[in-house]
Formats: sequence, structure tokens, C-alpha cells
Amino acid sequence: MMYSLLNAVRNFKKSESGAVTVDWVVLTAAVVALGGVFVAVLSDGDLADSFKAVIAGAL
Repeated sequence: MMYSLLNAVRNFKKSESGAVTVDWVVLTAAVVALGGVFVAVLSDGDLADSFKAVIAGAL
């Protein structure tokens, strides 16, 4: 039992398939964060009102 657990841990440590998933999660989080910054910047001032009017007109 203990040997199979150690073997499973060693195999997990050697596996690199999870690295691609982590890369995609980090990349997606960065895109979402940049989108949040974009919205925060546009939410103040006249540019935001202009942007809102364009979006409202498109809907």
C-alpha cells in the first residue's frame, strides 16, 4: 500500500500534462484582469459616456 502511494506521488511529480493547464489558467486570468482594467479606465469621464452610448445604440 505504501509503495503504491509513493509510486503514485512520483508519477504525479514527473507528469507534465498539468503544466499546460496551468499556463492556460494564468493566461486566461491575465486576459480577464486586463479586461477589468479596461472597463475601470473607461468607466470614468466623457469617454465612458461616449462608449456607453455606442453600446446602447448597438443593442
